Amino acid sequence: MQDSRLKKRTARYGFLLLPGFSITPFAAALDPLRMANRLSKEDLYKWVLLGESKHPVISSSGLKLKVTALKHSGQLDTVFVCGGVHIENCVSKTVRDWLRIQAKRHVKIGALCTGSYILAEAGLLGGYRCTIHWENMASLMEKFPELIVSPVLFKVDRNRYTCAGGIASMDMMIHLIALHHGTTLANEIAEEFMLERVRDQNDRQPSSLRILLGGRQPKLAEAVIYMEANKEDLLELGEIAGHIGISRRQLERLFRKYLNCSPVEYYKRLRLIQARQLLQQTSMSISEVSITCGFNSSNYFSKCYREHFNYPPSSERRPNLG
Repeated sequence: MQDSRLKKRTARYGFLLLPGFSITPFAAALDPLRMANRLSKEDLYKWVLLGESKHPVISSSGLKLKVTALKHSGQLDTVFVCGGVHIENCVSKTVRDWLRIQAKRHVKIGALCTGSYILAEAGLLGGYRCTIHWENMASLMEKFPELIVSPVLFKVDRNRYTCAGGIASMDMMIHLIALHHGTTLANEIAEEFMLERVRDQNDRQPSSLRILLGGRQPKLAEAVIYMEANKEDLLELGEIAGHIGISRRQLERLFRKYLNCSPVEYYKRLRLIQARQLLQQTSMSISEVSITCGFNSSNYFSKCYREHFNYPPSSERRPNLG
């Protein structure tokens, strides 16, 4: 049996800083690694700041950081592409080729904020679920219609880690630390940063669907708004379609094309997310929550909840990383 006292192998992370990168998501991703080392009293993580060349990279706020050129990056376990403003101007053959080489070496590839755009340009998101900051979601979906894009805070899909940016970078990094080193350390890190709770990849970005779709699909946005206003008294699909002036078949096609799910699945997801918030933020009983969120019975509600979140609603009454 392996001795549990043996020192864990140090994971080496690379942060590829692109011109105009956003400081907040970068710092929010890096600092949990530092805190993990401090609290564990071990070198669980090391990191290197990378740039396309050896020249310092300037952030969107004007902060200039020294970097190591990509060709001198060394062996990495994980690399995060840190994006920001004008991401479309940051695409280069050097960066694309380097990322593809890392992927072939089985390095885990991630993106913060708008960095997902670069991963898509490099062809590294095909077949993976991903996310990006809501301001860039419509353009990403327009240019790469084959991508499976979700309006969530972050998405961990096998060896691809994508994040909307902002402080959601901290949620994602703490989630990854929990996967690698356990929930106890992850919870201690969250406490150090005074987080009331660590959001997970089922939490959506705080923006309306109308914004996410860039105004291109007003009927779909109108349907979702109607659903959100009627979570307790459930609507039939025909009623929703009639309300916005399209056929039921057209409604189903819109949801499949832009949200990768059926209207029924999306409607249920909205109600489950509301239920989770009520369980976490109120003293309502599970049966009261199930009724409030439009479920016929507590048993059916518990079944749906477990299928969606991978744990029962009763778990929300105990401290956890969700």
